[in-house]
Amino acid sequence: MLRIFASLIIALLATQAGATDLKVLSSNGTAAIVAELGWQFERATGHKLAIRYDTAVLIQKEIERGETFDVAVLTTSVIDALAASGKVGMRAEIARSGIGVAVRRGAQKPDISTAEAFRQAMLNAKSIAYTTVGGSGLHFISVCERLGIAGEVKAKGRTQPGGATGDLVARGEAEIAIQQISELLPVEGIDLVGPLPPELQLITRFSAGAGTSAADAAAAFVKFLAAPEAAPVIMAKGMQPG
Repeated sequence: MLRIFASLIIALLATQAGATDLKVLSSNGTAAIVAELGWQFERATGHKLAIRYDTAVLIQKEIERGETFDVAVLTTSVIDALAASGKVGMRAEIARSGIGVAVRRGAQKPDISTAEAFRQAMLNAKSIAYTTVGGSGLHFISVCERLGIAGEVKAKGRTQPGGATGDLVARGEAEIAIQQISELLPVEGIDLVGPLPPELQLITRFSAGAGTSAADAAAAFVKFLAAPEAAPVIMAKGMQPG
C-alpha cells in the first residue's frame, strides 16, 4: 500500500471538503498506474474519479476539439502542447516507459538482446501485433524501416489503432506483441520477453495535467501521481518514476 508523506495527506484532505467528481482522461500507456493510484487517491480524499483510457494522440485531438476534463495523463509532449494552447494548467511529469516484446504464455521466447537478434526474431515470427496510432507501434515500424524489414513485418502484422496488443497474442491471433511494457504486463496469458535492445529503444515520458478550469481537487490528484511515494506503484507496473 502506498504510504503518503504527512504533508501530502494534509494537502489532499484540505481539498476533501465537498467531495468532487473528477473526469480523468488517460493514455493506455498509463492505464495501470492511473487505475491503482486513482483508487488510492479516492480512498485518501473521498473524491471520485471517472477515468477513460485511449491513445494519447486521440485524446489530444478530442481535447483540442473541446472535450472537457479535469485531469489528463498523457505523453509529456502532448501535455506540453495542450499547456501551450491553454488547455492545461498545473502539470507534472510522473513516469517513463520503454517498449517491450511479449509472447503467449509458455511459448519459447526469442532472442531480442541485440538489434540483429531482434531483426531476426521479427523475420522469424509468423505474425506480429502492434498499434497503428499508438506511439509504440509507430516507433516499431520506424525501427523495422531502419532494419530493412518493414515490408515483411507489415505483411504479417496484426494491427489495431490502440488498445492492448497483448490480447491478440493471448487469444492466439498473433505470435508476438510489441507495445509499451506497462501495457503488456497487465495482460493475462502472455509472457514478457523483455525490452527492445537499447539501440532500438524509445523511452516515452508521461505527465499529468489539470484542466485550466478544473477544481482544486484536480491539482491534488496531479500532485498525488507525481509524489515520490507513488514510485513503488509506478515501478511495479513496468515504468520508472518521472
